[in-house]
Amino acid sequence: MQVIPIFSQAKKTWLGIAMGGGSSGPRLSGMQKQVLALYRGFLRAARTKSPEVRSRIQATVSAEFRHNSQIDRKNFLYIEYLLRRGKKQLDQLNSPDTVGLSSLNV
Repeated sequence: MQVIPIFSQAKKTWLGIAMGGGSSGPRLSGMQKQVLALYRGFLRAARTKSPEVRSRIQATVSAEFRHNSQIDRKNFLYIEYLLRRGKKQLDQLNSPDTVGLSSLNV
C-alpha cells in the first residue's frame, strides 16, 4: 500500500492518504472522489501526448487543481461548476486532434 502526503488547508497539516486495498484512511465524499477521478483522468490523458507536451499538461493541471484547492468545501455550486468545466476540458484533451493544453491568466 502506498501512502501519499496531502496538505490539509483546514488543519494546516500534512495528511497521509492510503492508496490501495483496505479500508484504512479517511473516507472521501462523493464530490471528493469525482475531483480525484478528474485529476487522474487528466494525468492519464497527458500520457497519450508527446513527452514535451506531457510535462506542460501535468504542470498546468497541477497548478489549476492547487489554485482551486483554496475554494471553500461547502461551496458546492462552484465546485460542481468546476467539475463540469473540467470534464469538458478532459473530453477535449482526450480528442486525438488536440495536441496540448494551455491556460490563460486574466
